[in-house]
Amino acid sequence: MSTQQTTTEPIAAEPVTIDQFDHVPANEITAEQMLQLIDATFRNFDEGEVVEGTVVLRQPDGVLVDIGFKMEAVISRSEFSPEEWETLEPGATLQVFIENPENRDGKMVLSKEKADRMKVWEALKEAHDDETPVEGTILSRIKGGLIVDVGGVKGFLPGSQIDLRPVRDLDALIGQNLAMQVIKINRRRNNIVLSRRVLLEEERDKMRESTLSNLEPGLLIDGVVKNITDYGAFVDLGGIDGLLHITDISWGRINHPNEVLKVGEKLQVVVLRFDRDSQRVSLGLKQKTPDPWTTAAEKYPVDSRLQGRVVSLTDYGAFIELEKGVEGLCHVSEMSWTSDVKHPSKVVNAGDEVEVVVLSINPETRKISLGMKQTQPNPWDLVETNYAPGQRIKGVIRNLTDFGAFVGLPEGIDGLIHVSDISYTKHIKHPSELFQKGQEVEAVVLKVDRAKERISLGFKQLEGDPWETRIPGTYPVGSIHKAKVVKIADFGVFAELEEGVEALIPASEMPTEEGKRMSDMVTVGESVDAKVIRLDLEEQKIALSIRALSSDSEAGDMADYVSRNTSGPATTTLGSLIQDQLKKDQD
Repeated sequence: MSTQQTTTEPIAAEPVTIDQFDHVPANEITAEQMLQLIDATFRNFDEGEVVEGTVVLRQPDGVLVDIGFKMEAVISRSEFSPEEWETLEPGATLQVFIENPENRDGKMVLSKEKADRMKVWEALKEAHDDETPVEGTILSRIKGGLIVDVGGVKGFLPGSQIDLRPVRDLDALIGQNLAMQVIKINRRRNNIVLSRRVLLEEERDKMRESTLSNLEPGLLIDGVVKNITDYGAFVDLGGIDGLLHITDISWGRINHPNEVLKVGEKLQVVVLRFDRDSQRVSLGLKQKTPDPWTTAAEKYPVDSRLQGRVVSLTDYGAFIELEKGVEGLCHVSEMSWTSDVKHPSKVVNAGDEVEVVVLSINPETRKISLGMKQTQPNPWDLVETNYAPGQRIKGVIRNLTDFGAFVGLPEGIDGLIHVSDISYTKHIKHPSELFQKGQEVEAVVLKVDRAKERISLGFKQLEGDPWETRIPGTYPVGSIHKAKVVKIADFGVFAELEEGVEALIPASEMPTEEGKRMSDMVTVGESVDAKVIRLDLEEQKIALSIRALSSDSEAGDMADYVSRNTSGPATTTLGSLIQDQLKKDQD
């Protein structure tokens, strides 16, 4: 009888599982296969290891997970998000972290959260090595930067790495999802440093190359206002900034670019100049529309009446906008026919709508002269008709100056009473000595100058000139009058004959007293007798003499003496008479 020996070939070189031996007789399993079965059934797990598990049962407080080799453990429901929990069904697979292969109760402790975190760290390490971007959510602000959540792991985004330029309001970034790059990672210290600036710089460089390859003068290009200064605005064209100068923003007048532009505003601009070497770009905004001055001469001919808006005021006038980019100047002298306008704010304010007349226009110098008073009738057209020299008028004193008084007339114009035409006889230093503002006065029209728009008035002319009518008969040469000393000078004494009529007593016509000054002989306010020795009507001057009175008196005394002693012989001479008189005086 032959015995048949049965040999069993190794089932596989691959890892052995229990299922492979379900139908194999026990006596046919080799020793090596038996050792493999034992390893497959009783594997040892290490703490900190991540393995794949299968959901066996979902319970109210967690799920039972089988990680193979007859090893099962419960993972708490708190480790799953609500969305993840709803998708967990028996048979679902997930990565789990072995916290403890066997606790005091002999049970294995698993963690799904730690497994997820380990996967994140591995992904971050890979992103760091490959320099690929990751996405994170800004959680909070701390000193020096921001805390970012990257897949459940917290990282630090320094302030210098947030943007290409310093960010003033970091709080505004909280809650935003941003792409960043891992620039430093240390798993042992749980340290992750991120940078958004690196990605922005790469993007900017790519955009710059693309933009530079297409830039050329005259190109219309879209941009974003990046920064505004007093002299213009910097516009981001895509990786490269261009300067939009304030003079190229608008054809019209603007005081500051922020009147027209805002940071972050999108706009289309024209490339005016481009230096490829220095990468400097000059931009224009107004160049998108035609220059309004090219047709200004046809649209605004001289003498045309227009509506405009006051855009600015200066000491010398008001600038009035006729349309966007076209402004004219209305000088203060062209604002009123009758008023002497000192400042345009007395007549108009910025923003006022006004009617004007074009006085002149020069498109080459981009200047238009405008007038406001020309929209009203000129009262001076009626002056020569209404006022003639010699005519008496009435008016109210509107203003007083050092040189005269301005009198308001019904037409709204002023006539001037010069200080020299206030009085014939009084020396008026300032019109306020006789007039005050608001006082009604009567005056005589002396002269009308239509070309210079002036009316000269006289106050003293209301009465006849006393130097022609009264003074010649009242103060003839040789007449003697009492006069009041009003002023003493080195060359003589001024004395008042009557109110407003003064005369001069020259020093040579004062009494001669050796060693005495004129102030020793007379005092201010003293009344003296004096004789009129000269009357000049043309110069309106009177000269008096006190000395002449003494001479007259001496001459009279001598005449009396001669008459008393002329009864002797006719041979008696004047000399002998004087000698006789001297002897008598000595006796």
